[in-house]
Amino acid sequence: MKLQEQKPQNSSSSRKKMIPPYMKAVSGSLGGIVEACCLQPIDVIKTRLQLDQTGTYRGIVHCGTTVSSTEGVRALWKGLTPFATHLTLKYTLRMGSNAVFLSVFKDSQTGKISNHGRLLSGFGAGVLEALTIVTPFEVVKIRLQQQKGLSSELLKYKGPVHCVHTIIREEGLRGLWGVWAGAAPTVMRNGTNQAAMFTAKNSFDLFLWKKHEGDGKILQPWQSMISGFFAGTVGPFCTGPFDVVTTRLMAQNQQGSELKYKGMIHEIRMIYSKEGLLALWKGLLPRLMRIPPGQAIMWAVADQVIGLYERRYLQNAP
Repeated sequence: MKLQEQKPQNSSSSRKKMIPPYMKAVSGSLGGIVEACCLQPIDVIKTRLQLDQTGTYRGIVHCGTTVSSTEGVRALWKGLTPFATHLTLKYTLRMGSNAVFLSVFKDSQTGKISNHGRLLSGFGAGVLEALTIVTPFEVVKIRLQQQKGLSSELLKYKGPVHCVHTIIREEGLRGLWGVWAGAAPTVMRNGTNQAAMFTAKNSFDLFLWKKHEGDGKILQPWQSMISGFFAGTVGPFCTGPFDVVTTRLMAQNQQGSELKYKGMIHEIRMIYSKEGLLALWKGLLPRLMRIPPGQAIMWAVADQVIGLYERRYLQNAP
C-alpha cells in the first residue's frame, strides 16, 4: 500500500518540476542583452565581409582594423541598439516558444521528450522568431552596418528610428515586413539553427554534466558556457548559405525598379556562378567567432536564471 501511495506523489512531483515558459523567456532576454553588448563588433565585421564583393577586406582582422581606423572604433558597435533589442526580443520568444512546443511533444506517461520532438520544437521556435522579430530588426541592423563613413551628416540612415522611417517612406512597409524576399532564407536559417542548437545543448548537458531539466542540479557558469559553445558551432556550418543570402537580400534597396537578387534561389545561383561555391559560406569564420561565444554567454546567464528558479521554487515544492 505504501508503494502504491508513493507513485502519484512522485508523478505529481515530476510535473511540478517543469520550468514554466515565462521563466525560459526571462532567462533568454537577460542572456541576449549581455551577448549583444559583448559581441556586436564581430557581427559588424561579419556583415561587412558578407557584403564585400570587391575584395576590400582581406580578412577578419583587416576588416576590423580598417573599419576602426577609417570610421572610428565606435563604428564596430554600429547597429547596437537594434541588435540588442533584436536579440532580447528574439531570445525571449525563442526560449519561451521552445518551452511551449516541448510541452506539446512531451510524453504524458514518462514526461520524456524525444530528440525528434526537440528538433521539431527548436525548428518551430526558429520559424516563429524569424517571421515575427528577426526580419525587421535585421533589415535595420544590416542597413546601418553597411554604411561607411565618419560623418553622420553624410550617412543616409542617422539611426535605428530614422532608418525605419526612411525604409517605410521609400520602400513601403514591405521593406521591413510583409512580402519580403528575405523571409524564406531567414526561416530556413533560424529554423534549422534552433533545431540543431536546442537539441545539441540538451545532449551536451546530458553527456558532459548528467544534467536533466528540473533535476535540481545547477550548472556552474563555465559548464553552461562549454555546452552552449559546442551547441552553437553546429548551426553556422548548416546555415551558412542561408545567412549570406539573407544578408544580401536585406541590404539591397527596394526603391528602384530592378533588384539584383529577386529571391533566394535566384541569389544562390548568381553567387555560385559569379563568385563560386565557397562564396555561399562567406563570413563563416566571423560567424563561428560570434555565434558559439554568443551562445556560451547567453546560456551562462540563462542557466543561472533558470537554476535560481529551480533552487527557490521547484526544489522547495511540497
